[in-house]
Order: sequence, then C-alpha cells, then structure tokens
Amino acid sequence: MKHRGPALLSALGVTVLVLVTSLGAANPGVTLIGIGLVPGGALDKSGLDGQSICSFDNAANCIDQATLGGFGSALAYTGFDSVFVAVPDRGPFDGRTDVPYRDRVHYVHFAIDGGAAFPNIRTTLLDTVFLKATGNQDLVGSSADFGARFDPEGASVSGAGSFFISDEYGPAILEFNRLGHLLHRVAVPDKFLIANPSGNVDADGNSLELYPALNTSGRQANRGMEGLAISPDGRHLFGLMQNALIQDNGLNAATPPGRVGLTARLLKVELQTGATAEYVYVVDAINQGRGVNDILAINDHEFLVIERDNRSLVPTPPNAAQTPNLKRIYKIDLTGATDVSGVASLPATGAALGGLGIVPVTKSLFIDLLDSSYVVDASTTPKRTIKDVIAEKIEGLAWGPDLADGRHVLYLISDNDLFPGRPTQVYAFAIDAAAAGINLVPQQVGGPMFPPGQLKKALRQQ
Repeated sequence: MKHRGPALLSALGVTVLVLVTSLGAANPGVTLIGIGLVPGGALDKSGLDGQSICSFDNAANCIDQATLGGFGSALAYTGFDSVFVAVPDRGPFDGRTDVPYRDRVHYVHFAIDGGAAFPNIRTTLLDTVFLKATGNQDLVGSSADFGARFDPEGASVSGAGSFFISDEYGPAILEFNRLGHLLHRVAVPDKFLIANPSGNVDADGNSLELYPALNTSGRQANRGMEGLAISPDGRHLFGLMQNALIQDNGLNAATPPGRVGLTARLLKVELQTGATAEYVYVVDAINQGRGVNDILAINDHEFLVIERDNRSLVPTPPNAAQTPNLKRIYKIDLTGATDVSGVASLPATGAALGGLGIVPVTKSLFIDLLDSSYVVDASTTPKRTIKDVIAEKIEGLAWGPDLADGRHVLYLISDNDLFPGRPTQVYAFAIDAAAAGINLVPQQVGGPMFPPGQLKKALRQQ
C-alpha cells in the first residue's frame, strides 16, 4: 500500500481490538484518552518505495525501503498545530543491511476524537525528510559505515525552528534544520565514547563492542544516549543513557557480554557555553532487556522518564510472547542530585552510591502502564488492558497541545523496528496537573516548523 499524498494512517488493513475509554487510572490525575495504530506496512514519503533493503545475514529477509516504521524511537512536539517530529532509529535488521538505510525524520499530525471508541487517534503523515551531514552526505543506519553511521534515539525541538537528535552509535548530539540538514554537533564528554567501534557481532548476535579486549570504557553497545530532552527555555539539553557506561561497572567482564550496572548517567549540556554536568539515574533492574528509553522535561529540574523491559504478549517475531513486567513512566527531580562529572567510575548499584557521598536523581512512579485500570476493551471477561496489547518497545514521549479543559496531553509511542507485521502504537493520556502533582512549564518555541498552509491542505485531502 502506497501513500503518495497526505497519508491518513489509521488501523485499516491490520487486526485491531474494539477499544473503549479507560475506566480509571492508578494516578488520579492521569486518564487514558486515546489510542492510535499505524499499520506496519504503510509507506513513508521518502520516494524509496519499490526498492528493497535486506538483512546482511539473510538475503531473503527484506522490506521496502520506504516502510513507515520505527518512528516511535523518538517523538518531539513542534509546539504548533499538533504537528510532531517522529524519528526512526537505524533502520531494520539492527543496522546490518545489504544497502545502507538512509536516516530520516517524519512530520506527523495527531488528532484525538474524544467522543469515539478506541482506536481514536488519527495519525497523518505530512512529510519525510532525510538527515544530511556536511556536504549533503546521507547519514545512514548501517553499523559498518563508520564515516556516516547514525542511530537516532532521542529528539527535542529547539525554540529556533531546529531539532536535536541523540545518536546511540556515538553517542552524539546533532542539531538539524527543519529540512534535516546538519547545523552543528553538540560536544559530548569523551567518557561516553568507546575507543573501538565495530559493526560485527559474535555467534550469538552480540556486538563485539561489548568485549573487554575492544572496549573498557564508554557506552555499552546498543545502550547509548536513548533519551534527549530540552529545558523549556531552550538553554539546556539533557541526554540520558539507556544503561550504565562500561567503566561504571556496566558489564560483567568475566562473562561478556553480560550487562549488570544500574547507574546510568544523565548528561546536562548548556547550549550557549558547552558547559556540562552529569547526574546518576538508577535503573530499576537490568534483566529482561530493561533500561531507559526517553526523557521529557516538565520544567527546568523535573522530567518524565520511560523505563521498560522488552516483553510483550504481542511480540515482534521471532520473539516469543512473554508477559510484560515493567513498562513505567517515572517523574524524576534533579534538585539536590550530585554532579558526578569528576567521578571516573560509578558503582554498579544505587545502594553503593551513598558510601561515596553521591546522591542520585530522585525518582517516583508517575504512570504504571501495566496497571489494570487502563482498560482498552471492556467487552471481554476479564477486561483487556494496556498490559494485554502493549508493544515490546515503548520508546517515545512528548507533550502535545492542551485540551480545552486545561489538562495537558502526554503522548507515548512504540518502536516496531520497521516490522511490517506489527503496527506502531500511539497512546494519549490527559494529565490534570494539580491532581497528578506536576508543574509543567511550556516549552518556548518561536513559530511553526511545518508550514500551516501545507498542513491545512494535507488535512483537507484526507
């Protein structure tokens, strides 16, 4: 199925549940108000439709290069007209592809029909733009292309009509104009970088970057700067690592590539001066693929953070169905947290921080996505909840425009790894600030990033 004009991305063509409004919420200030499903087989506006991209390890495993998927890896609100920047990561097959996946971003529009049964979020694809480095060079997801490889994982919109994306390969932070052209690179301290990047894997599919013979410091393979937030005044970026750095006891050197560390670093960068600070975020656990997946500013010192496992009852093949145990959004506060920029090595656990005089960011549960009160289908016995249908990878988090009654809207989106057989899931929650205990400061933005005239035309043509 091709989408050459404004693409209305409903749940047509995929099996969906008949869903109804949630009957309540564990947090009295949080209400589930919308669900959207974007078919995994939909195509983007890259112009690459009809061209295949295949697995490097299995030439028979291919998808269309224009597959509209993976864009739940990062989500950022442009501040106007319910238009969002949605960012796929390094493409299909973990970056091991026969031809390079051209990195791109999508402009999408969300519309919630509050009076309709779920799925009631209409997603319209407005445009697709490629990410370009200096000299109009394509940035690509290929793990073996060390000159241009880029794995987008976090995104934030500036107040000046540009957007920032954090790269898991580096890690790095790059700023692009609205057309996807690189403006500049934001410096990241050397301690976050690995010495010997590799595009190869061992017999079990684990990156060779995880082996001590190659790297003893820097980010773990596929556990880089997963989340990126910007302060409401636009002065600071906050990049959150998915898991602990190698030198922070992130790996079990005796049995590589075992992941063990729980103390992830949160990097704060002042954009005008480049000055940095670092704080400790303690992950709940490291088993079941657990880690941090996005960060979103509430104000200049409080943030929302996604933490999740990799389990789902509707997994992406060849993964088996498993009951999810952890899909949470935490509220964190940097007030009183220790700047650990000068600490060469953090202990593996939060419990050990106290002996070193290190105070991590405070952390409290904001939304437990697996709570039984988030009902998506009340017609069954027992009622179906988000827990029954939630995807493996919930990775994008963004504020949207407020509701007419003053409640804030929080969007949550999944990354389907560009697998055509699974839709991208979009969830919307209404947040009563007083009841939920948050003080949201709106981000300062100068004007629309997507031309309003083009948006109106696109929506009229649906």
